Amino acid sequence: QVQLTESGGGLVQAGDSLRLSCVTSGRTDRTYTTGWFRRAPGKDREFVAAIRWSDGNTRHADSVKGRFTISRDKGQNTVYLQMNSLNAEDTAVYYCAGGPYLSLVAGRASYWGQGTQVTVSS
Repeated sequence: QVQLTESGGGLVQAGDSLRLSCVTSGRTDRTYTTGWFRRAPGKDREFVAAIRWSDGNTRHADSVKGRFTISRDKGQNTVYLQMNSLNAEDTAVYYCAGGPYLSLVAGRASYWGQGTQVTVSS
C-alpha cells in the first residue's frame, strides 16, 4: 500500500511563489508516477503535473506550463511542485496522487493524498 503525505499549501498574494511537497511511503514499481491534481471551487478536478520516478519524465498541464515545475528527490522519496507567478485562478485544493504513468496523466490515480489548500489573493 502506498501512502502520500502533502505539505506546503497556504495563502499567498498574486505573483508570489509556493512549493508543495509530497512524501511517498510504501512499495512502488518501476512504472510508478507521482502527480498533482487540483480542484477549484465549483470546478472539476484538473490534472496539473506528473513525474515518473524511474526516469524523471515529466508532464505539465498547458494551464501551468512555464509557471509550475514538478521535480523529485529520490533520496527523500519526495516530489515537489514549485509554483511561480501564482494568480487567483490557481486557488484550489491540491492533491498528490500516485499510479502508473499513462493512467495518471489521463486523470486516473491509484492513490491519493489528503489535499492541501492553496489560496491566491488578487
